[in-house]
Amino acid sequence: MTPCLAGPGRPEPLGVRIDASGANVAVFSAHAEAISLCLFDPAGEREVARIRLPERTGDVFHGHVGGLTAGTRYGLRAAGPRDPARGHRFDPTKLLCDPFATRLDRPFRLHPLLFPDAAADSAAAMPKAIAEAADQPAAPPPLLFDWACAAIYELPVRGFTMRHPEVPGPLRGTFAGLAHPAVIGYLRRLGVTAVELMPAAASIDAPHMPALGLTDAWGYNPVAFLAPDPRLAPGGWPEVRAAVAALRDAGIAVLLDVVLNHSGEYDATGPTLSLRGLDNASYYRLDPDDPSRYQDDTGCHNTLALDRPPVLRLALDALRSWALRAGLDGFRFDLATTLGRRAEGFDPAAPLLAAIDQDPVLRDRVRIAEPWDLGPGGYRLGAFAADWGEWNDQYRDTVRRFWRGDRGQLGNLATRFAGSADIFAARRRPVSRAINFVAAHDGFTLVDLVSYETKRNEANGEGNRDGNDTNYSWNHGIDGPTDDPDIRACRAADLRALLATLLLSRGTPMLAMGDECGRSQGGNNNAYAQDNETAWFDWTGLDAGLRDFTARLLRLRRRWRGLPGRDALRGAPRDGTEGFPDVAWLTPEGTPMQAADWDDAEHRTLIAALSAAGGGHAPMQRVVVILHAGGAPIDVRLPDPRAGMRWRVLLDSAAPDGRRAVTAPAPVTMTVQARSVLMLHETRMPAR
Repeated sequence: MTPCLAGPGRPEPLGVRIDASGANVAVFSAHAEAISLCLFDPAGEREVARIRLPERTGDVFHGHVGGLTAGTRYGLRAAGPRDPARGHRFDPTKLLCDPFATRLDRPFRLHPLLFPDAAADSAAAMPKAIAEAADQPAAPPPLLFDWACAAIYELPVRGFTMRHPEVPGPLRGTFAGLAHPAVIGYLRRLGVTAVELMPAAASIDAPHMPALGLTDAWGYNPVAFLAPDPRLAPGGWPEVRAAVAALRDAGIAVLLDVVLNHSGEYDATGPTLSLRGLDNASYYRLDPDDPSRYQDDTGCHNTLALDRPPVLRLALDALRSWALRAGLDGFRFDLATTLGRRAEGFDPAAPLLAAIDQDPVLRDRVRIAEPWDLGPGGYRLGAFAADWGEWNDQYRDTVRRFWRGDRGQLGNLATRFAGSADIFAARRRPVSRAINFVAAHDGFTLVDLVSYETKRNEANGEGNRDGNDTNYSWNHGIDGPTDDPDIRACRAADLRALLATLLLSRGTPMLAMGDECGRSQGGNNNAYAQDNETAWFDWTGLDAGLRDFTARLLRLRRRWRGLPGRDALRGAPRDGTEGFPDVAWLTPEGTPMQAADWDDAEHRTLIAALSAAGGGHAPMQRVVVILHAGGAPIDVRLPDPRAGMRWRVLLDSAAPDGRRAVTAPAPVTMTVQARSVLMLHETRMPAR
């Protein structure tokens, strides 16, 4: 049956919805004069029909198209005023992607026809949406993510699998490759409990990239928010769902980094792909003094107006689609301050944030904010709701500065090590909501942090102007790679100390892809444009010893109850700790830290004696963690063990494998090597 207009249809649901006799088509636009559905041949190359939607209810154009079946390729066109001075950019020569499309027939690629100064029709350069029968489950799977013991591993689907020797070539760089047993086996052996996938919605390169021969490696320029990127999921939603299910079957929860703060349509010079052509003035936050310009609170050249009902609706439908169709455990929200922006500024009770927290599908999913954007008052660490996690850049910077050797960091380090209660506990928030990290996708990798004093971003084509200039990094005397064995040994020791600090701290740790095995980006601290070996995981060149050291740390974290936890350390006894405080801060001489000790800017050693109640019939646990950033070894007087007990070394980062033999049967004083982390636990004396 040839598709044809069959009736007025309904204004709900938005998008193209297949039914028994065709499809209901509904499209929001408050300012358009007409909306047309454009149908294409099976190859998505030739427009075979253009059907003007006959009805309008409020701001929704709608109609029922008979004979339209699953698999049909389609796009939209919108007619209306072309008046940028009033914020309107309608152009019926531009084929537009349905914002509620759930599958595309090809990736977005930049082409001159997509830009506003091109007079010709853009259909030849546009992906076509594929109409799909609804297959969305009614509810997401049970939550696998557990805040009490979580350890997150951040990875891009493409970069993680592109060079894996055991993944078949056609599957590399895709969700199917991520589901490969060899890939999942690696994550299980490492011991992380969750992966945080970088953005996976259909996205496009920034306009400046093709001329430089660059392509996007990260996916932070979304266009179709409800559709997986065809480069990552050629099989569409079933492929995504299968990969998520495989990870969850292995005991690994799955989070997704979502970008709802801006779109890939860039500024007024950028391509017209979807929202701009459908209703620019409604979807975007425009400059009130000059509506031809976009407000840029994101640093990405436009800002979605998420406090407006149609934009909020799109964001919620996108989140529900990923939660239900993919079966995700939750989300990390890119530049989450923008999600809470009203015209007058950030509001933690803004419409979208409030809607997420009460939505029956989303409120039980994990929600993690990147708590800043580039707009006025955009830095909002600690301002999100009590059950949200937040990326804790205060932790990152403090740990870096302590190990770099900056003066006066001890007190701040203790606060970060203990869970950043100054940020998270004031409103009775569990400190597990502090997402601690030392490195992430955005910035130096961990090995580059200890190898470069300045960024090396020339390959990005922006004259080394992009990327953060404040890295708190160090290089041990030579910038970049070196064959000097002493410098290489110092850098390796620093990597182990940084990893130990992260994984022994209270809060939820996050590792960036490859930091557990020494992955370098050659000093590039903004590798978004490096869809190549620079940003891909090198499976054959990984540092197996460092990987095993990291896995050992993760096992220790799971085993010792005093390390993770939802409550802030308060330096007082708790139930089940036999009168010992949950943390005692000590000097190297074994005495309690005093104000003068905290104020000593040259103090380079943090010593925490931790006590945690046993679970069930398990006994109380006592652990001592020593972070020593000094350039020479130091002797530390340990707390007196209980009767019949002694201190035993669990981890020494000064040793490449983290192991250290202790010859004294019950040491009272322990030598701690320069720039190292030592962890000991109280254990029973062996029977004589």
